Amino acid sequence: MKKFLSLLLVLAVLPVALLVVITPMDSQKQYIFGLISIGILCLMGLSKKRSISVIMVVMSVLLSTRYIYFRLTQTLHFNSEIETILGMGLFLAEVYVWVMLLLSYLQTVWPLKRELVQLPDDMNQWPTVDVYIPTYNEPLEVVRDTVLAAQCMDYPRDKMKIYLLDDGKRSEFAVFAADAGVGYITRNDNAHAKAGNLNHAMKLTNGELICVFDCDHVATRIFLQATVGGFLKDPKLALVQTPHYFYSPDPFERNLSVGRNIPNEGALFYGPIQRGNDNWNATFFCGSCAVIRRSALEEIGGFAVETVTEDAHTALKMQRLGWGSAFIDIPLAAGLATERLVLHVIQRTRWARGMTQIFRLDNPLFGRGLTIQQRLCYLSAMLYYQFALPRIAFVTAPLAYLLFNLNIIHSSASLVFAYALPHLFLAVYVNSRLNGRFRYSFWGEIYDLVMAFHIALPTMVTMLFPKRGKFNVTDKGGLLDVGYFDFSVVRPHLIIALLLAAGVVAGIVRACAHDYFGVDPRVIVLNVGWGLYSLIFLLAAIAVARETRQTRKTIRIDVDIPVLIHYASGITSRSQTADLSMGGCRIVAPDDRHLKDEIEAIELLLQSGAISIPVQTVASDEQHIRLMFDDIPLSRRRELVRVVLSRADAWIHPPKPQDNPFRSMLTIVRCVFDLFWLTWKSRRENRRLRAQQAANVAQEESV
Repeated sequence: MKKFLSLLLVLAVLPVALLVVITPMDSQKQYIFGLISIGILCLMGLSKKRSISVIMVVMSVLLSTRYIYFRLTQTLHFNSEIETILGMGLFLAEVYVWVMLLLSYLQTVWPLKRELVQLPDDMNQWPTVDVYIPTYNEPLEVVRDTVLAAQCMDYPRDKMKIYLLDDGKRSEFAVFAADAGVGYITRNDNAHAKAGNLNHAMKLTNGELICVFDCDHVATRIFLQATVGGFLKDPKLALVQTPHYFYSPDPFERNLSVGRNIPNEGALFYGPIQRGNDNWNATFFCGSCAVIRRSALEEIGGFAVETVTEDAHTALKMQRLGWGSAFIDIPLAAGLATERLVLHVIQRTRWARGMTQIFRLDNPLFGRGLTIQQRLCYLSAMLYYQFALPRIAFVTAPLAYLLFNLNIIHSSASLVFAYALPHLFLAVYVNSRLNGRFRYSFWGEIYDLVMAFHIALPTMVTMLFPKRGKFNVTDKGGLLDVGYFDFSVVRPHLIIALLLAAGVVAGIVRACAHDYFGVDPRVIVLNVGWGLYSLIFLLAAIAVARETRQTRKTIRIDVDIPVLIHYASGITSRSQTADLSMGGCRIVAPDDRHLKDEIEAIELLLQSGAISIPVQTVASDEQHIRLMFDDIPLSRRRELVRVVLSRADAWIHPPKPQDNPFRSMLTIVRCVFDLFWLTWKSRRENRRLRAQQAANVAQEESV
């Protein structure tokens, strides 16, 4: 009965929705209609109810569809072939954005907040688990703590086996595995890269469940207890995925002046999107921090090897056969983010190629086994990585008029703006309401623009030749002694930025002398505003290439743990840590003794006991003492991992403040300002140093 009433309601509303979409208006009436819609939306925004959010989504869809209908029926008239090509390219880019907007609403308007399933009290009922840690060329310093953290997981020892899967066939890894007491598996070849490595290990192990961690992802102690219970409750559950949390800053967080104040680039996917996917049983396997049922993997022939994104493809195959999936929205493991922008580009290019391969080779829209919602969730992920050409089209479109006087939108500036304003405003406002703690307004444009010029060609080539390309491992754990500006990554961005600046100047000149040039000043104003908007985001994307120094081998984490400070004189003082890492710590100075007496060791006081660690003093003042740990035995390091990286609440932090679109835009403008300020400051410092060096040389020569 409820479904029948819902169907009747939809049928009753459809004619009204159709009228909203197709009714033509002149610019004045459209302005009034758009402003009324914006006003109603803002009034509804005062309520936080989920039902109001759904209504706002419907309004946004209708106004965006109205804009696309207007563009289709009233603006696609061109005077030349070049205008036709450019105009149709821009329109198709707008259609792409409209489709992605609809798909994103499907994924995020009904997020599922899944509760943890407790394991039974009788441990004999707990399933056996094989923990796989695949590695290829990563240094032992990165892999070691991942293995030790896996050993710290609270799970019966006789039901959990840990395996280091070394595709690099390195003797030091075999020695470490033996010393640590974990299994070591290698193979004769590297066929199918990571997926082949995992499939090879499946043949040699027999756990009921398989837990996968990338070699830089350290698990918290409760990881298995938080994820395994669902497999006992639901025999058709094949996958439990947890978020990829990164305890080191990515290039956006590190290189932008406001980077630490905004949500991480991946927060949107590992928040509302995956929770929305979970609501439709379309959770993606993300290659790490996940548990998979062995029988489900065996039914699909193991981890997928047909594409370079074996993770998402594996989940798709299992869901086609009716297996279930789940997403637990709690960070239960943490890893290292890409250290430099160029590495970030390489990683995202591989993801783009892989999702394009799935689109071509195993398109979710076709074939049996998936619900319509599952198909659309996967389609959203695969179409997302086709953003490169639309982004480039939007950024460069104003140049057609500003530099070449080409009209690629056949309409008056006032009418275009009247239709575009409610479309854009509602899309920004509603997305900010739904996802504002996970992705701030306009920041997605910066993330995409950084990548757009680099993935455009690979995605087009992969679309035509889906079997080309190979798996690339993302380097982790690198250091950067000297900051620099990576021109190689943003060279195309700089070229387009210069062209946009020239176009804006040319547009302003034409606007000031519009009588002489015989042009409509409103058209110029629209294109100049569009050009300035694009230029701001291009410059913000360029600012990410200003690589800052990264000299710490280990990331420091704010944690308060009681300590005993052992001095050379035999005196012991009590204090607590201010921050702690695997390489050292900063402790609160209990008195001024450290200024006179050498510190030999500190003792971390834990609930399970104490760890005594030999240290060297790096620096100190009246408030704090900075210490570096000396080499410690493996058993002691495992306990240190338990304290620093494997605490149950290690990666649970308060959410970011709710997004404010206006404030978000101002922070982007600040990034642009800081780019120029820091560049000027750096050049001034370099000139001062050169002058100082020249003076020193002249002084030496005179002597």
